[in-house]
Amino acid sequence: MKSKPALVGRSRRTRAFAVLAAACTGLLATALLSGFHIGVHEIQPESGTTTSELVTPEIIGIRTFAAPTDIRVTEDVVYGTRADGTLLTLDVCAPAEAGTERPAVLSIHGGSWARGDKANADWRAVCQWLASEGFVAYSLNYRLVPESLFPAAIDDVELAARWVRAPANAERFGIDPARLGAFGGSAGGNLAALLGTRGTGPLDRGSRVAAVAELSAPIDLRRAAVVRDGGNALVQDIISRYLGCAEWALCPQAEDASPSTFIDQSDPPFLIGHADAEFIPLAQSQNFAAALAAAGVGVELVTAPGDDHSIGILDAAMRERVAAFFHDALAGAAPQRAALSGGAGPGSSR
Repeated sequence: MKSKPALVGRSRRTRAFAVLAAACTGLLATALLSGFHIGVHEIQPESGTTTSELVTPEIIGIRTFAAPTDIRVTEDVVYGTRADGTLLTLDVCAPAEAGTERPAVLSIHGGSWARGDKANADWRAVCQWLASEGFVAYSLNYRLVPESLFPAAIDDVELAARWVRAPANAERFGIDPARLGAFGGSAGGNLAALLGTRGTGPLDRGSRVAAVAELSAPIDLRRAAVVRDGGNALVQDIISRYLGCAEWALCPQAEDASPSTFIDQSDPPFLIGHADAEFIPLAQSQNFAAALAAAGVGVELVTAPGDDHSIGILDAAMRERVAAFFHDALAGAAPQRAALSGGAGPGSSR
């Protein structure tokens, strides 16, 4: 048997090039295996701010929840990559005991559509709390302004819903894809509500969800509606920056970004929480609840006293209301729209 010919006479330059090429190949392989891809980048919040919308250091709302140590957390699961290379990721919080066909909830952080992160301390606590209630929770990141204006964020949220429902992913995390809800606060509440109203067709497929709970969400983003409802200059600036219109009053995106635009009788049941003196006008939630009820959609509006915002009102009492809502709305293999137990129409207080 002939042996391979010796590489006699190869120049030092050729040998050096071969060594360099082999080294580069090895480095590239290592990078690919570690999840690095050329041109791919993660979402960067405005000014690098990943903290939640709770600007106070006080122990309020979700901060009063002590997470069990046995919740299983899977971090940085990729649910999509956008054309510009933006990597979309989510964290999964699951009950300690592995199960199959559990109900699931998308958890959507707030932060004026410009900051925040799925894994900051407050939203990680939301994820763990939902898991402690028996749900598989998916805490997701989405593209932020100013780099990505409307409709980038809701497009990402809809993609996440479809990804969660994909058979292989549903099996991986042990969920029933027919029983998917959405929870969000502040800007995340707007996205959860928009996810609930803008789709069409059955609630157990595609990007539709079977139940929505949202806290402190801006709902009608038209300038006239925000001014009518008492939105201050800060609220107006946040919404205007998100929509990216040169002139907000003549902004077609405002209607498209408003959950109230798309209400119809096919929408899932809603639980809405709002503080009565916070900076997002209570009238936004009151008008939304009234419109849902008028369309025949099950809805409960829970008002909390004070000026705390978003998951700042997610204290033990509100957590009990939200958990009961999801348990009721996501019960059974084929969730149906229904009036909420304990909710006497569009308005109630605690």
